[in-house]
This record gives sequence, structure tokens and C-alpha cells, in this order.
Amino acid sequence: MAAALALAERGRGRTAPNPNVGCVLVKDGVVVARGWTQPGGRPHAEAMALAGAGEKSRGATAYVTLEPCAHRSARGPACSDLLIAAGVARVVVALGDPDARTDGAGIARLRTAGIVVDVGIGAEGARRSMAGFLTRTALGRPFVTLKLALSLDGAAAMADGSSQWITGPEARGHAHLERARHEAILVGRGTLEADAPRLDVRLAGLDDRSPKRFILSSATGGHGWGTIAQPGDIATLEGVDHLLVEGGARTAAAFLAADLIDRLLLYRAPILVGGGRTLPEIGLADLSQAHGRWRLHDARQLGSDRLEVYERARN
Repeated sequence: MAAALALAERGRGRTAPNPNVGCVLVKDGVVVARGWTQPGGRPHAEAMALAGAGEKSRGATAYVTLEPCAHRSARGPACSDLLIAAGVARVVVALGDPDARTDGAGIARLRTAGIVVDVGIGAEGARRSMAGFLTRTALGRPFVTLKLALSLDGAAAMADGSSQWITGPEARGHAHLERARHEAILVGRGTLEADAPRLDVRLAGLDDRSPKRFILSSATGGHGWGTIAQPGDIATLEGVDHLLVEGGARTAAAFLAADLIDRLLLYRAPILVGGGRTLPEIGLADLSQAHGRWRLHDARQLGSDRLEVYERARN
């Protein structure tokens, strides 16, 4: 299942509105095929893996990060039907599919056909991997990641607003990788006017995965830019399940105040600025409201900088 989850990450930011799913087929202790959801959402992970396995899929075990779909589509058959026709003996599912067209029906169909189905292995990893699809399904909006590059004393920019560059090349390279994993990226108008950012992906082999560009503004953004007037408007962004909020302290504060940040990338540089610009008010009535909101998920060193990844603690 860990291998299937790793494969699922290959499709992150490219499969909306479909989930990014991974699938591994194993027979007699040997991996016979792998699959992951392709750009645009088809073929599905199971279809890709089964096509690669051919007759080797008969009697095999399929490890899938999401319940195989039960609905037919003009774009392809139901994956539960494909698994049955291929003769797999067992299907291990990390997470049930909340899509009303499947939602347990895929698992039931497999079991009715005599296939052993185990559910729940790797569920936490699957929820994290498919956070965009799950958030869109449950809340009707994209999963939102906020990127902040800060000095040791919490400055996001110098007093004059300049912020290039707080972090070093390794951290900036990691930020470009994050861009490649999102369908859309957003900055504030102040950042657009001050920095004229390209917001593209400048990593070899991934330069075709630059996200759509948006600004938070009541005015138009110009050619190649989309616009939303307020944070809540992200629900209207079509084909966007993962949104990266990257530029502007005021924009970051607006999304935090609206409680629309699900994941926080905090790049901390070993520098002191003194008198720099920090985050403005984010809507807390008192200090007690700041506690218990964020859960550390990952931390690593990127050159001289420190990356900390936090997830919003929600019920």
C-alpha cells in the first residue's frame, strides 16, 4: 500500500476533478504491474495496472488507495467491473470513496463476485494523499496550502516590502516542487505589482506542470491571470482541487482569518531582519484561540533553511 500511495502522488495536481489514486498488483509475492490516475482523470489507476499486467492479474492481489469506482462513464468502464473481469483474487482498499456514485457500492460489487476485500490499510496516508478530492467532496472547495518564508524573528519581508530572497536555493527548489503538485496558485495584488512573479515551475522535467495563476483582488489580474475577490470565492474555481497561496502577508492573513488554510509550509531562514513586515491580524479574539489549531506533520532541513509542515487540526 505504501508503494500505491507513492504512485498516487505522481498524479497529484493533474487529475481533478477525479482523485489521484495509486494501484499495485501483486502475485506470488511479486509486483506484476503498477498504475496511477493519469492527467485529466483517465485512465484510472486500476485500469492502467490491469492493462500492464494482462493475464498475470488473474489470482493477484490489488492494492488500491481508494475504493474502485462502481459507476460507468463515457470515458471508461467501472474499475470494480474491470477487477472482476480480470480475475483478481483479493483487493486491499485504503479508503472508501465518498462519491455518491460509488460510496461502498464498489466494495460490495467485488465481494458479491467472490473477491476478498480488506479495507482500511493505509487509510491515513490515503486521506493525506487525496486531500484535494476529499476536501472538494466534503466542503465544496479546494484543499488550501499556505506557503510562508520567514526570518527567525518572524519577518516575511523587509520594512520596505522586499522579500527576495529570504530563503536559499534548496528551499526555493522545494517550493517549485510544491507548485507542481497544485492545479492553481494565488498571490495578492500587492505581490503581483511589487514582484511581477511568474509563479511557474522551474524544475527540469516538471516545467510543464505550472499551475493556473490567480490573484486576490476586486480588479482584473490581466492576461493569464484569474481573479477572486475574497477567499471564500475559491469554491468557484473549476478544475482546482489543490490551491497554493504563496504571496503577500495580507493575503495570507485573509485566508487564515477565514479559516481556509488546511496545510502550512513554513520555510524558516537562519536570518534576523529586525523591523520587518509580519503577518497582520488574523481574527483571533485572544491568545487561547491560537493554541491547538496546528499539528506538526513533517520537518526537514533544506540547505541552511528549515521546513516545517503543519496541518490544520479539524474535527
